[in-house]
Amino acid sequence: MKTEFLGKTLSGPFTIPSGIVTTATSIIQAMFDHMPQIGVITTKSVGPAPRAGNREPVYSQYAPGCFVNAVGLTNPGAEASAEAMSKLRIPADRFLLVSIFGGSIEEFVQVAKIMAPVADGLELNLSCPHAKGYGMAMGQDPDMVREVTAAVKAVVDIPVIPKLTPNTSNVSEIALAAVAGGADGLCAINTVGPGYTSSHGQPVLSNGAGGMSGKGVLPIALKCIREISAITNVPIVGCGGVSSAADVREFLDAGSTIIGVGSALTGMTTDDIGSYFSQLESDISFGSNKAEGHIRYDIDMDFEPVVLVENKRICEDICVLTFDRKINIQAGEFVFLWIPGLGEKPFSALSDDPFQLAVIDVGLFTHELMDLAVGSEVYVRGPHGIPVSPPEDAKIMAVAGGTGLAAVYQLARDFGNAELFTGARTAERLYYLEECQRVADVHVATDDGSEGFKGFVTELLRARLQEMTPAELDNLVFYNCGPAPMVHEAARVQREFCRDDQIFSAIDYLTKCGVGICGACAAPDGQRICVDGPFLQGSPARPASL
Repeated sequence: MKTEFLGKTLSGPFTIPSGIVTTATSIIQAMFDHMPQIGVITTKSVGPAPRAGNREPVYSQYAPGCFVNAVGLTNPGAEASAEAMSKLRIPADRFLLVSIFGGSIEEFVQVAKIMAPVADGLELNLSCPHAKGYGMAMGQDPDMVREVTAAVKAVVDIPVIPKLTPNTSNVSEIALAAVAGGADGLCAINTVGPGYTSSHGQPVLSNGAGGMSGKGVLPIALKCIREISAITNVPIVGCGGVSSAADVREFLDAGSTIIGVGSALTGMTTDDIGSYFSQLESDISFGSNKAEGHIRYDIDMDFEPVVLVENKRICEDICVLTFDRKINIQAGEFVFLWIPGLGEKPFSALSDDPFQLAVIDVGLFTHELMDLAVGSEVYVRGPHGIPVSPPEDAKIMAVAGGTGLAAVYQLARDFGNAELFTGARTAERLYYLEECQRVADVHVATDDGSEGFKGFVTELLRARLQEMTPAELDNLVFYNCGPAPMVHEAARVQREFCRDDQIFSAIDYLTKCGVGICGACAAPDGQRICVDGPFLQGSPARPASL
């Protein structure tokens, strides 16, 4: 579906709104390479300096297809973002729309100057509803909108597209102000609100409240786009609640040139997203309405209470937590543990019955877990991710370090015919060995030789592979999980003896939303660990950030 937009003929009429999925350069490049329907790639918002954003939870579902989010404008800053984006290979029929924000006119201008050389256009985030002092705080003032737009237009020679907030009594006035400032196009709308979700009497989002998105905001988006289209003649990037081809037709009728699809992608794998946009394109071309069948309205982000019954300290910075019930989780999946007021983090379950977690003290959240008192009630959501599915009759070789053992123990237990390689710095840091020995042949390595082989677990792995015949090697499937250096080295050793398609690796890059929306867990090939993994096939590589 060729689409004319701001002087370019694009391969498709769709985009994914800022802050959703296309938040890392590896994801952006994958979509440039494989999804022509997405003619405009919109980045997450870039500011003048690195910004950590809000602690998790950052994304919450209040009804099927309806969400609130408060990521908090997480970004590495303009200089780092420009360097990363300069390496993108942008096809001639695509448009890279870089979203920028600032707390003042001067900051907008500063970021615009840095980002313009790597962008086809700049989106001005004048509408984020949950970052104090940014976005909506400026975008509700027509004079400020006009001044910011004019100031940015004065220092760049590429199109400028202010993104408008629906949280105003007169969106037409804001739109006219943006056009008066020289806007080449408009984007409408950003999220509505802020709104609030709660679970078990506690606010879910760490920020307390966040922007509302998804199916529930569709009528508001259509109303705003119609009002804007009636009084301006600039191209409109329309977004807010789109999920079906019928919605797309409504947006086009309302005056949109480019259609943004965002929250509807919740829970979709990378392949799912590609299939969805392909079907959406077909629907528009042939008058059908099948694409909504791809939407994951079955996503469960609810929290269930669990009570701690044992906190077993393994060593100074490792513990095993045992809870009062079984959870429904398959090998390879993961869950989030939530402590209201503190946050949530993802974990592989060491055991499903009873539910157990292995915890290493690496930050604020896990530090609190180390001293979690017996009897404490905490909350679990999930499972998330894709269960592992080793080939029938294959021999499993599981390689684990640190808490990576939790990701492979259940795999060895449930599928059998497994050898498990586990390593640690010293014997005191080993745990769950007896349980592992009951379900697999276990090989242990310690750096100091205090138990098992003296050296790295990858050396032990190589020695075992050297003993095997070509036929035995051909029947292996590897599952690696643990610290990135160990996983990289394990895969390197495995490639000496076996094919890439026999290797599956899980590295905890950084998982925040768990349902594929925030893109924080982007892998170097553009896959997202939380929905495409956590075990990804092939040799792992270093993650790429925006």
